[in-house]
Amino acid sequence: MTTNWPRLDYLGWRETCSALHLYLQVAGKYRLARSPWLNHSWNATFYVTPGGLASSPIPDGSGIELLFDLREHKVVGTSGDGRRAAFALGPTTVAAFHAEFVKLVADLGGTPQFHGTPNEVPNPVPFAEDHRERPYDREAVRRFHQALVAIDRVFNRFRTSFLGKSSPVHLFWGALDLAVTRFSGRRAPLHPGNIPALPNDVAQEAYDREVASAGFWPGGGGIDYPAFYAYAYPTPAGYRAAQVLPDAAFWQEQLSEFLLPYDAVQSADDPDATLLAFLTSTYEAAADLGGWDRDLLECAQGGPRQVRPADAELQAPVPLSPVGRVEREDGASKGRYRIVIDGIEAEMTYSRASATLIIIDHTEVPAALRGRKVGEQLVRQAVEDARREGVAIIPLCPFAKVQIDRHPEWQDVLH
Repeated sequence: MTTNWPRLDYLGWRETCSALHLYLQVAGKYRLARSPWLNHSWNATFYVTPGGLASSPIPDGSGIELLFDLREHKVVGTSGDGRRAAFALGPTTVAAFHAEFVKLVADLGGTPQFHGTPNEVPNPVPFAEDHRERPYDREAVRRFHQALVAIDRVFNRFRTSFLGKSSPVHLFWGALDLAVTRFSGRRAPLHPGNIPALPNDVAQEAYDREVASAGFWPGGGGIDYPAFYAYAYPTPAGYRAAQVLPDAAFWQEQLSEFLLPYDAVQSADDPDATLLAFLTSTYEAAADLGGWDRDLLECAQGGPRQVRPADAELQAPVPLSPVGRVEREDGASKGRYRIVIDGIEAEMTYSRASATLIIIDHTEVPAALRGRKVGEQLVRQAVEDARREGVAIIPLCPFAKVQIDRHPEWQDVLH
């Protein structure tokens, strides 16, 4: 039985993985040297293709594109004036690879001048001086590429449910990680930097906005197995204790990130759904605890030929019950508001602090109902009930707080 999710054994191919990492750094540093800076270092990354890892066009000479062909095991360069150059990937040294790459760029009419020392690796050796023989396990590289294609597919599906600023799904050659990042739209505190072998100004520019990021490492950097990761910057209070999916995911204290071993995805009955659960649950924990405006930033997951409703339609005045009727379940100490649409329930819970004070503590809107202002409708109903009953509200729930902040006309009910 074939599978799109191959088994990966990092310890079995780590020397080849290390070599491929350094080769991608050589090509990545050339791209970085010739491309105008794009926010958060996006001008330097590679992209997964059915054939391997591609650079996209580099503005050098008549335009140059690089492809690490991980099926035919070669580096291929093409230029805008029709030239093509290539050389094989195989057992060699970093110095020999560097020399071949410089020749390839020159043959394509480019300018092969770039920083000559790797970043984000321990004990970096200048490329031209690294003469240690490196192996090249063709089958392990093939499996790595097959895994990247499967991961890229799920990452891109996850990306469709976000309307705010989001990175492409791209591979950073510094840490050799495939990543996708969502942004809240707010500024972040200055990052402290101090990332080994990475200039502070690069780290600080990368994290100058609030982010929730997820990605994949083939292994290394303190872990001896391939794994998915997720983190938020700044890390909101309570994030590390958040309940995330699947059960195999855990908080790694040293890295300050959630990890999910690749094997837990690869061996699952539905690997795509398992990975999507990790991406979604870690993002939702970051967004809820960080007070992101999820109603504004999110939408339903995209599908072929399914046009997302236009912003004008989503932002039109919403009657009290535009998509369903709000029901209230009120108890002596706790209560909730709920809407059920097509059998899917959204809810907002609250606690009674006194006869004249309630605390909204949680809002949950399933992904299938996002973009329909369901959460806003729940908060609106709570505000109207509070006015009628002479009750004040403390919006402890970050989502409810954002909604009330966005509606000054609701703030008369605040405690």
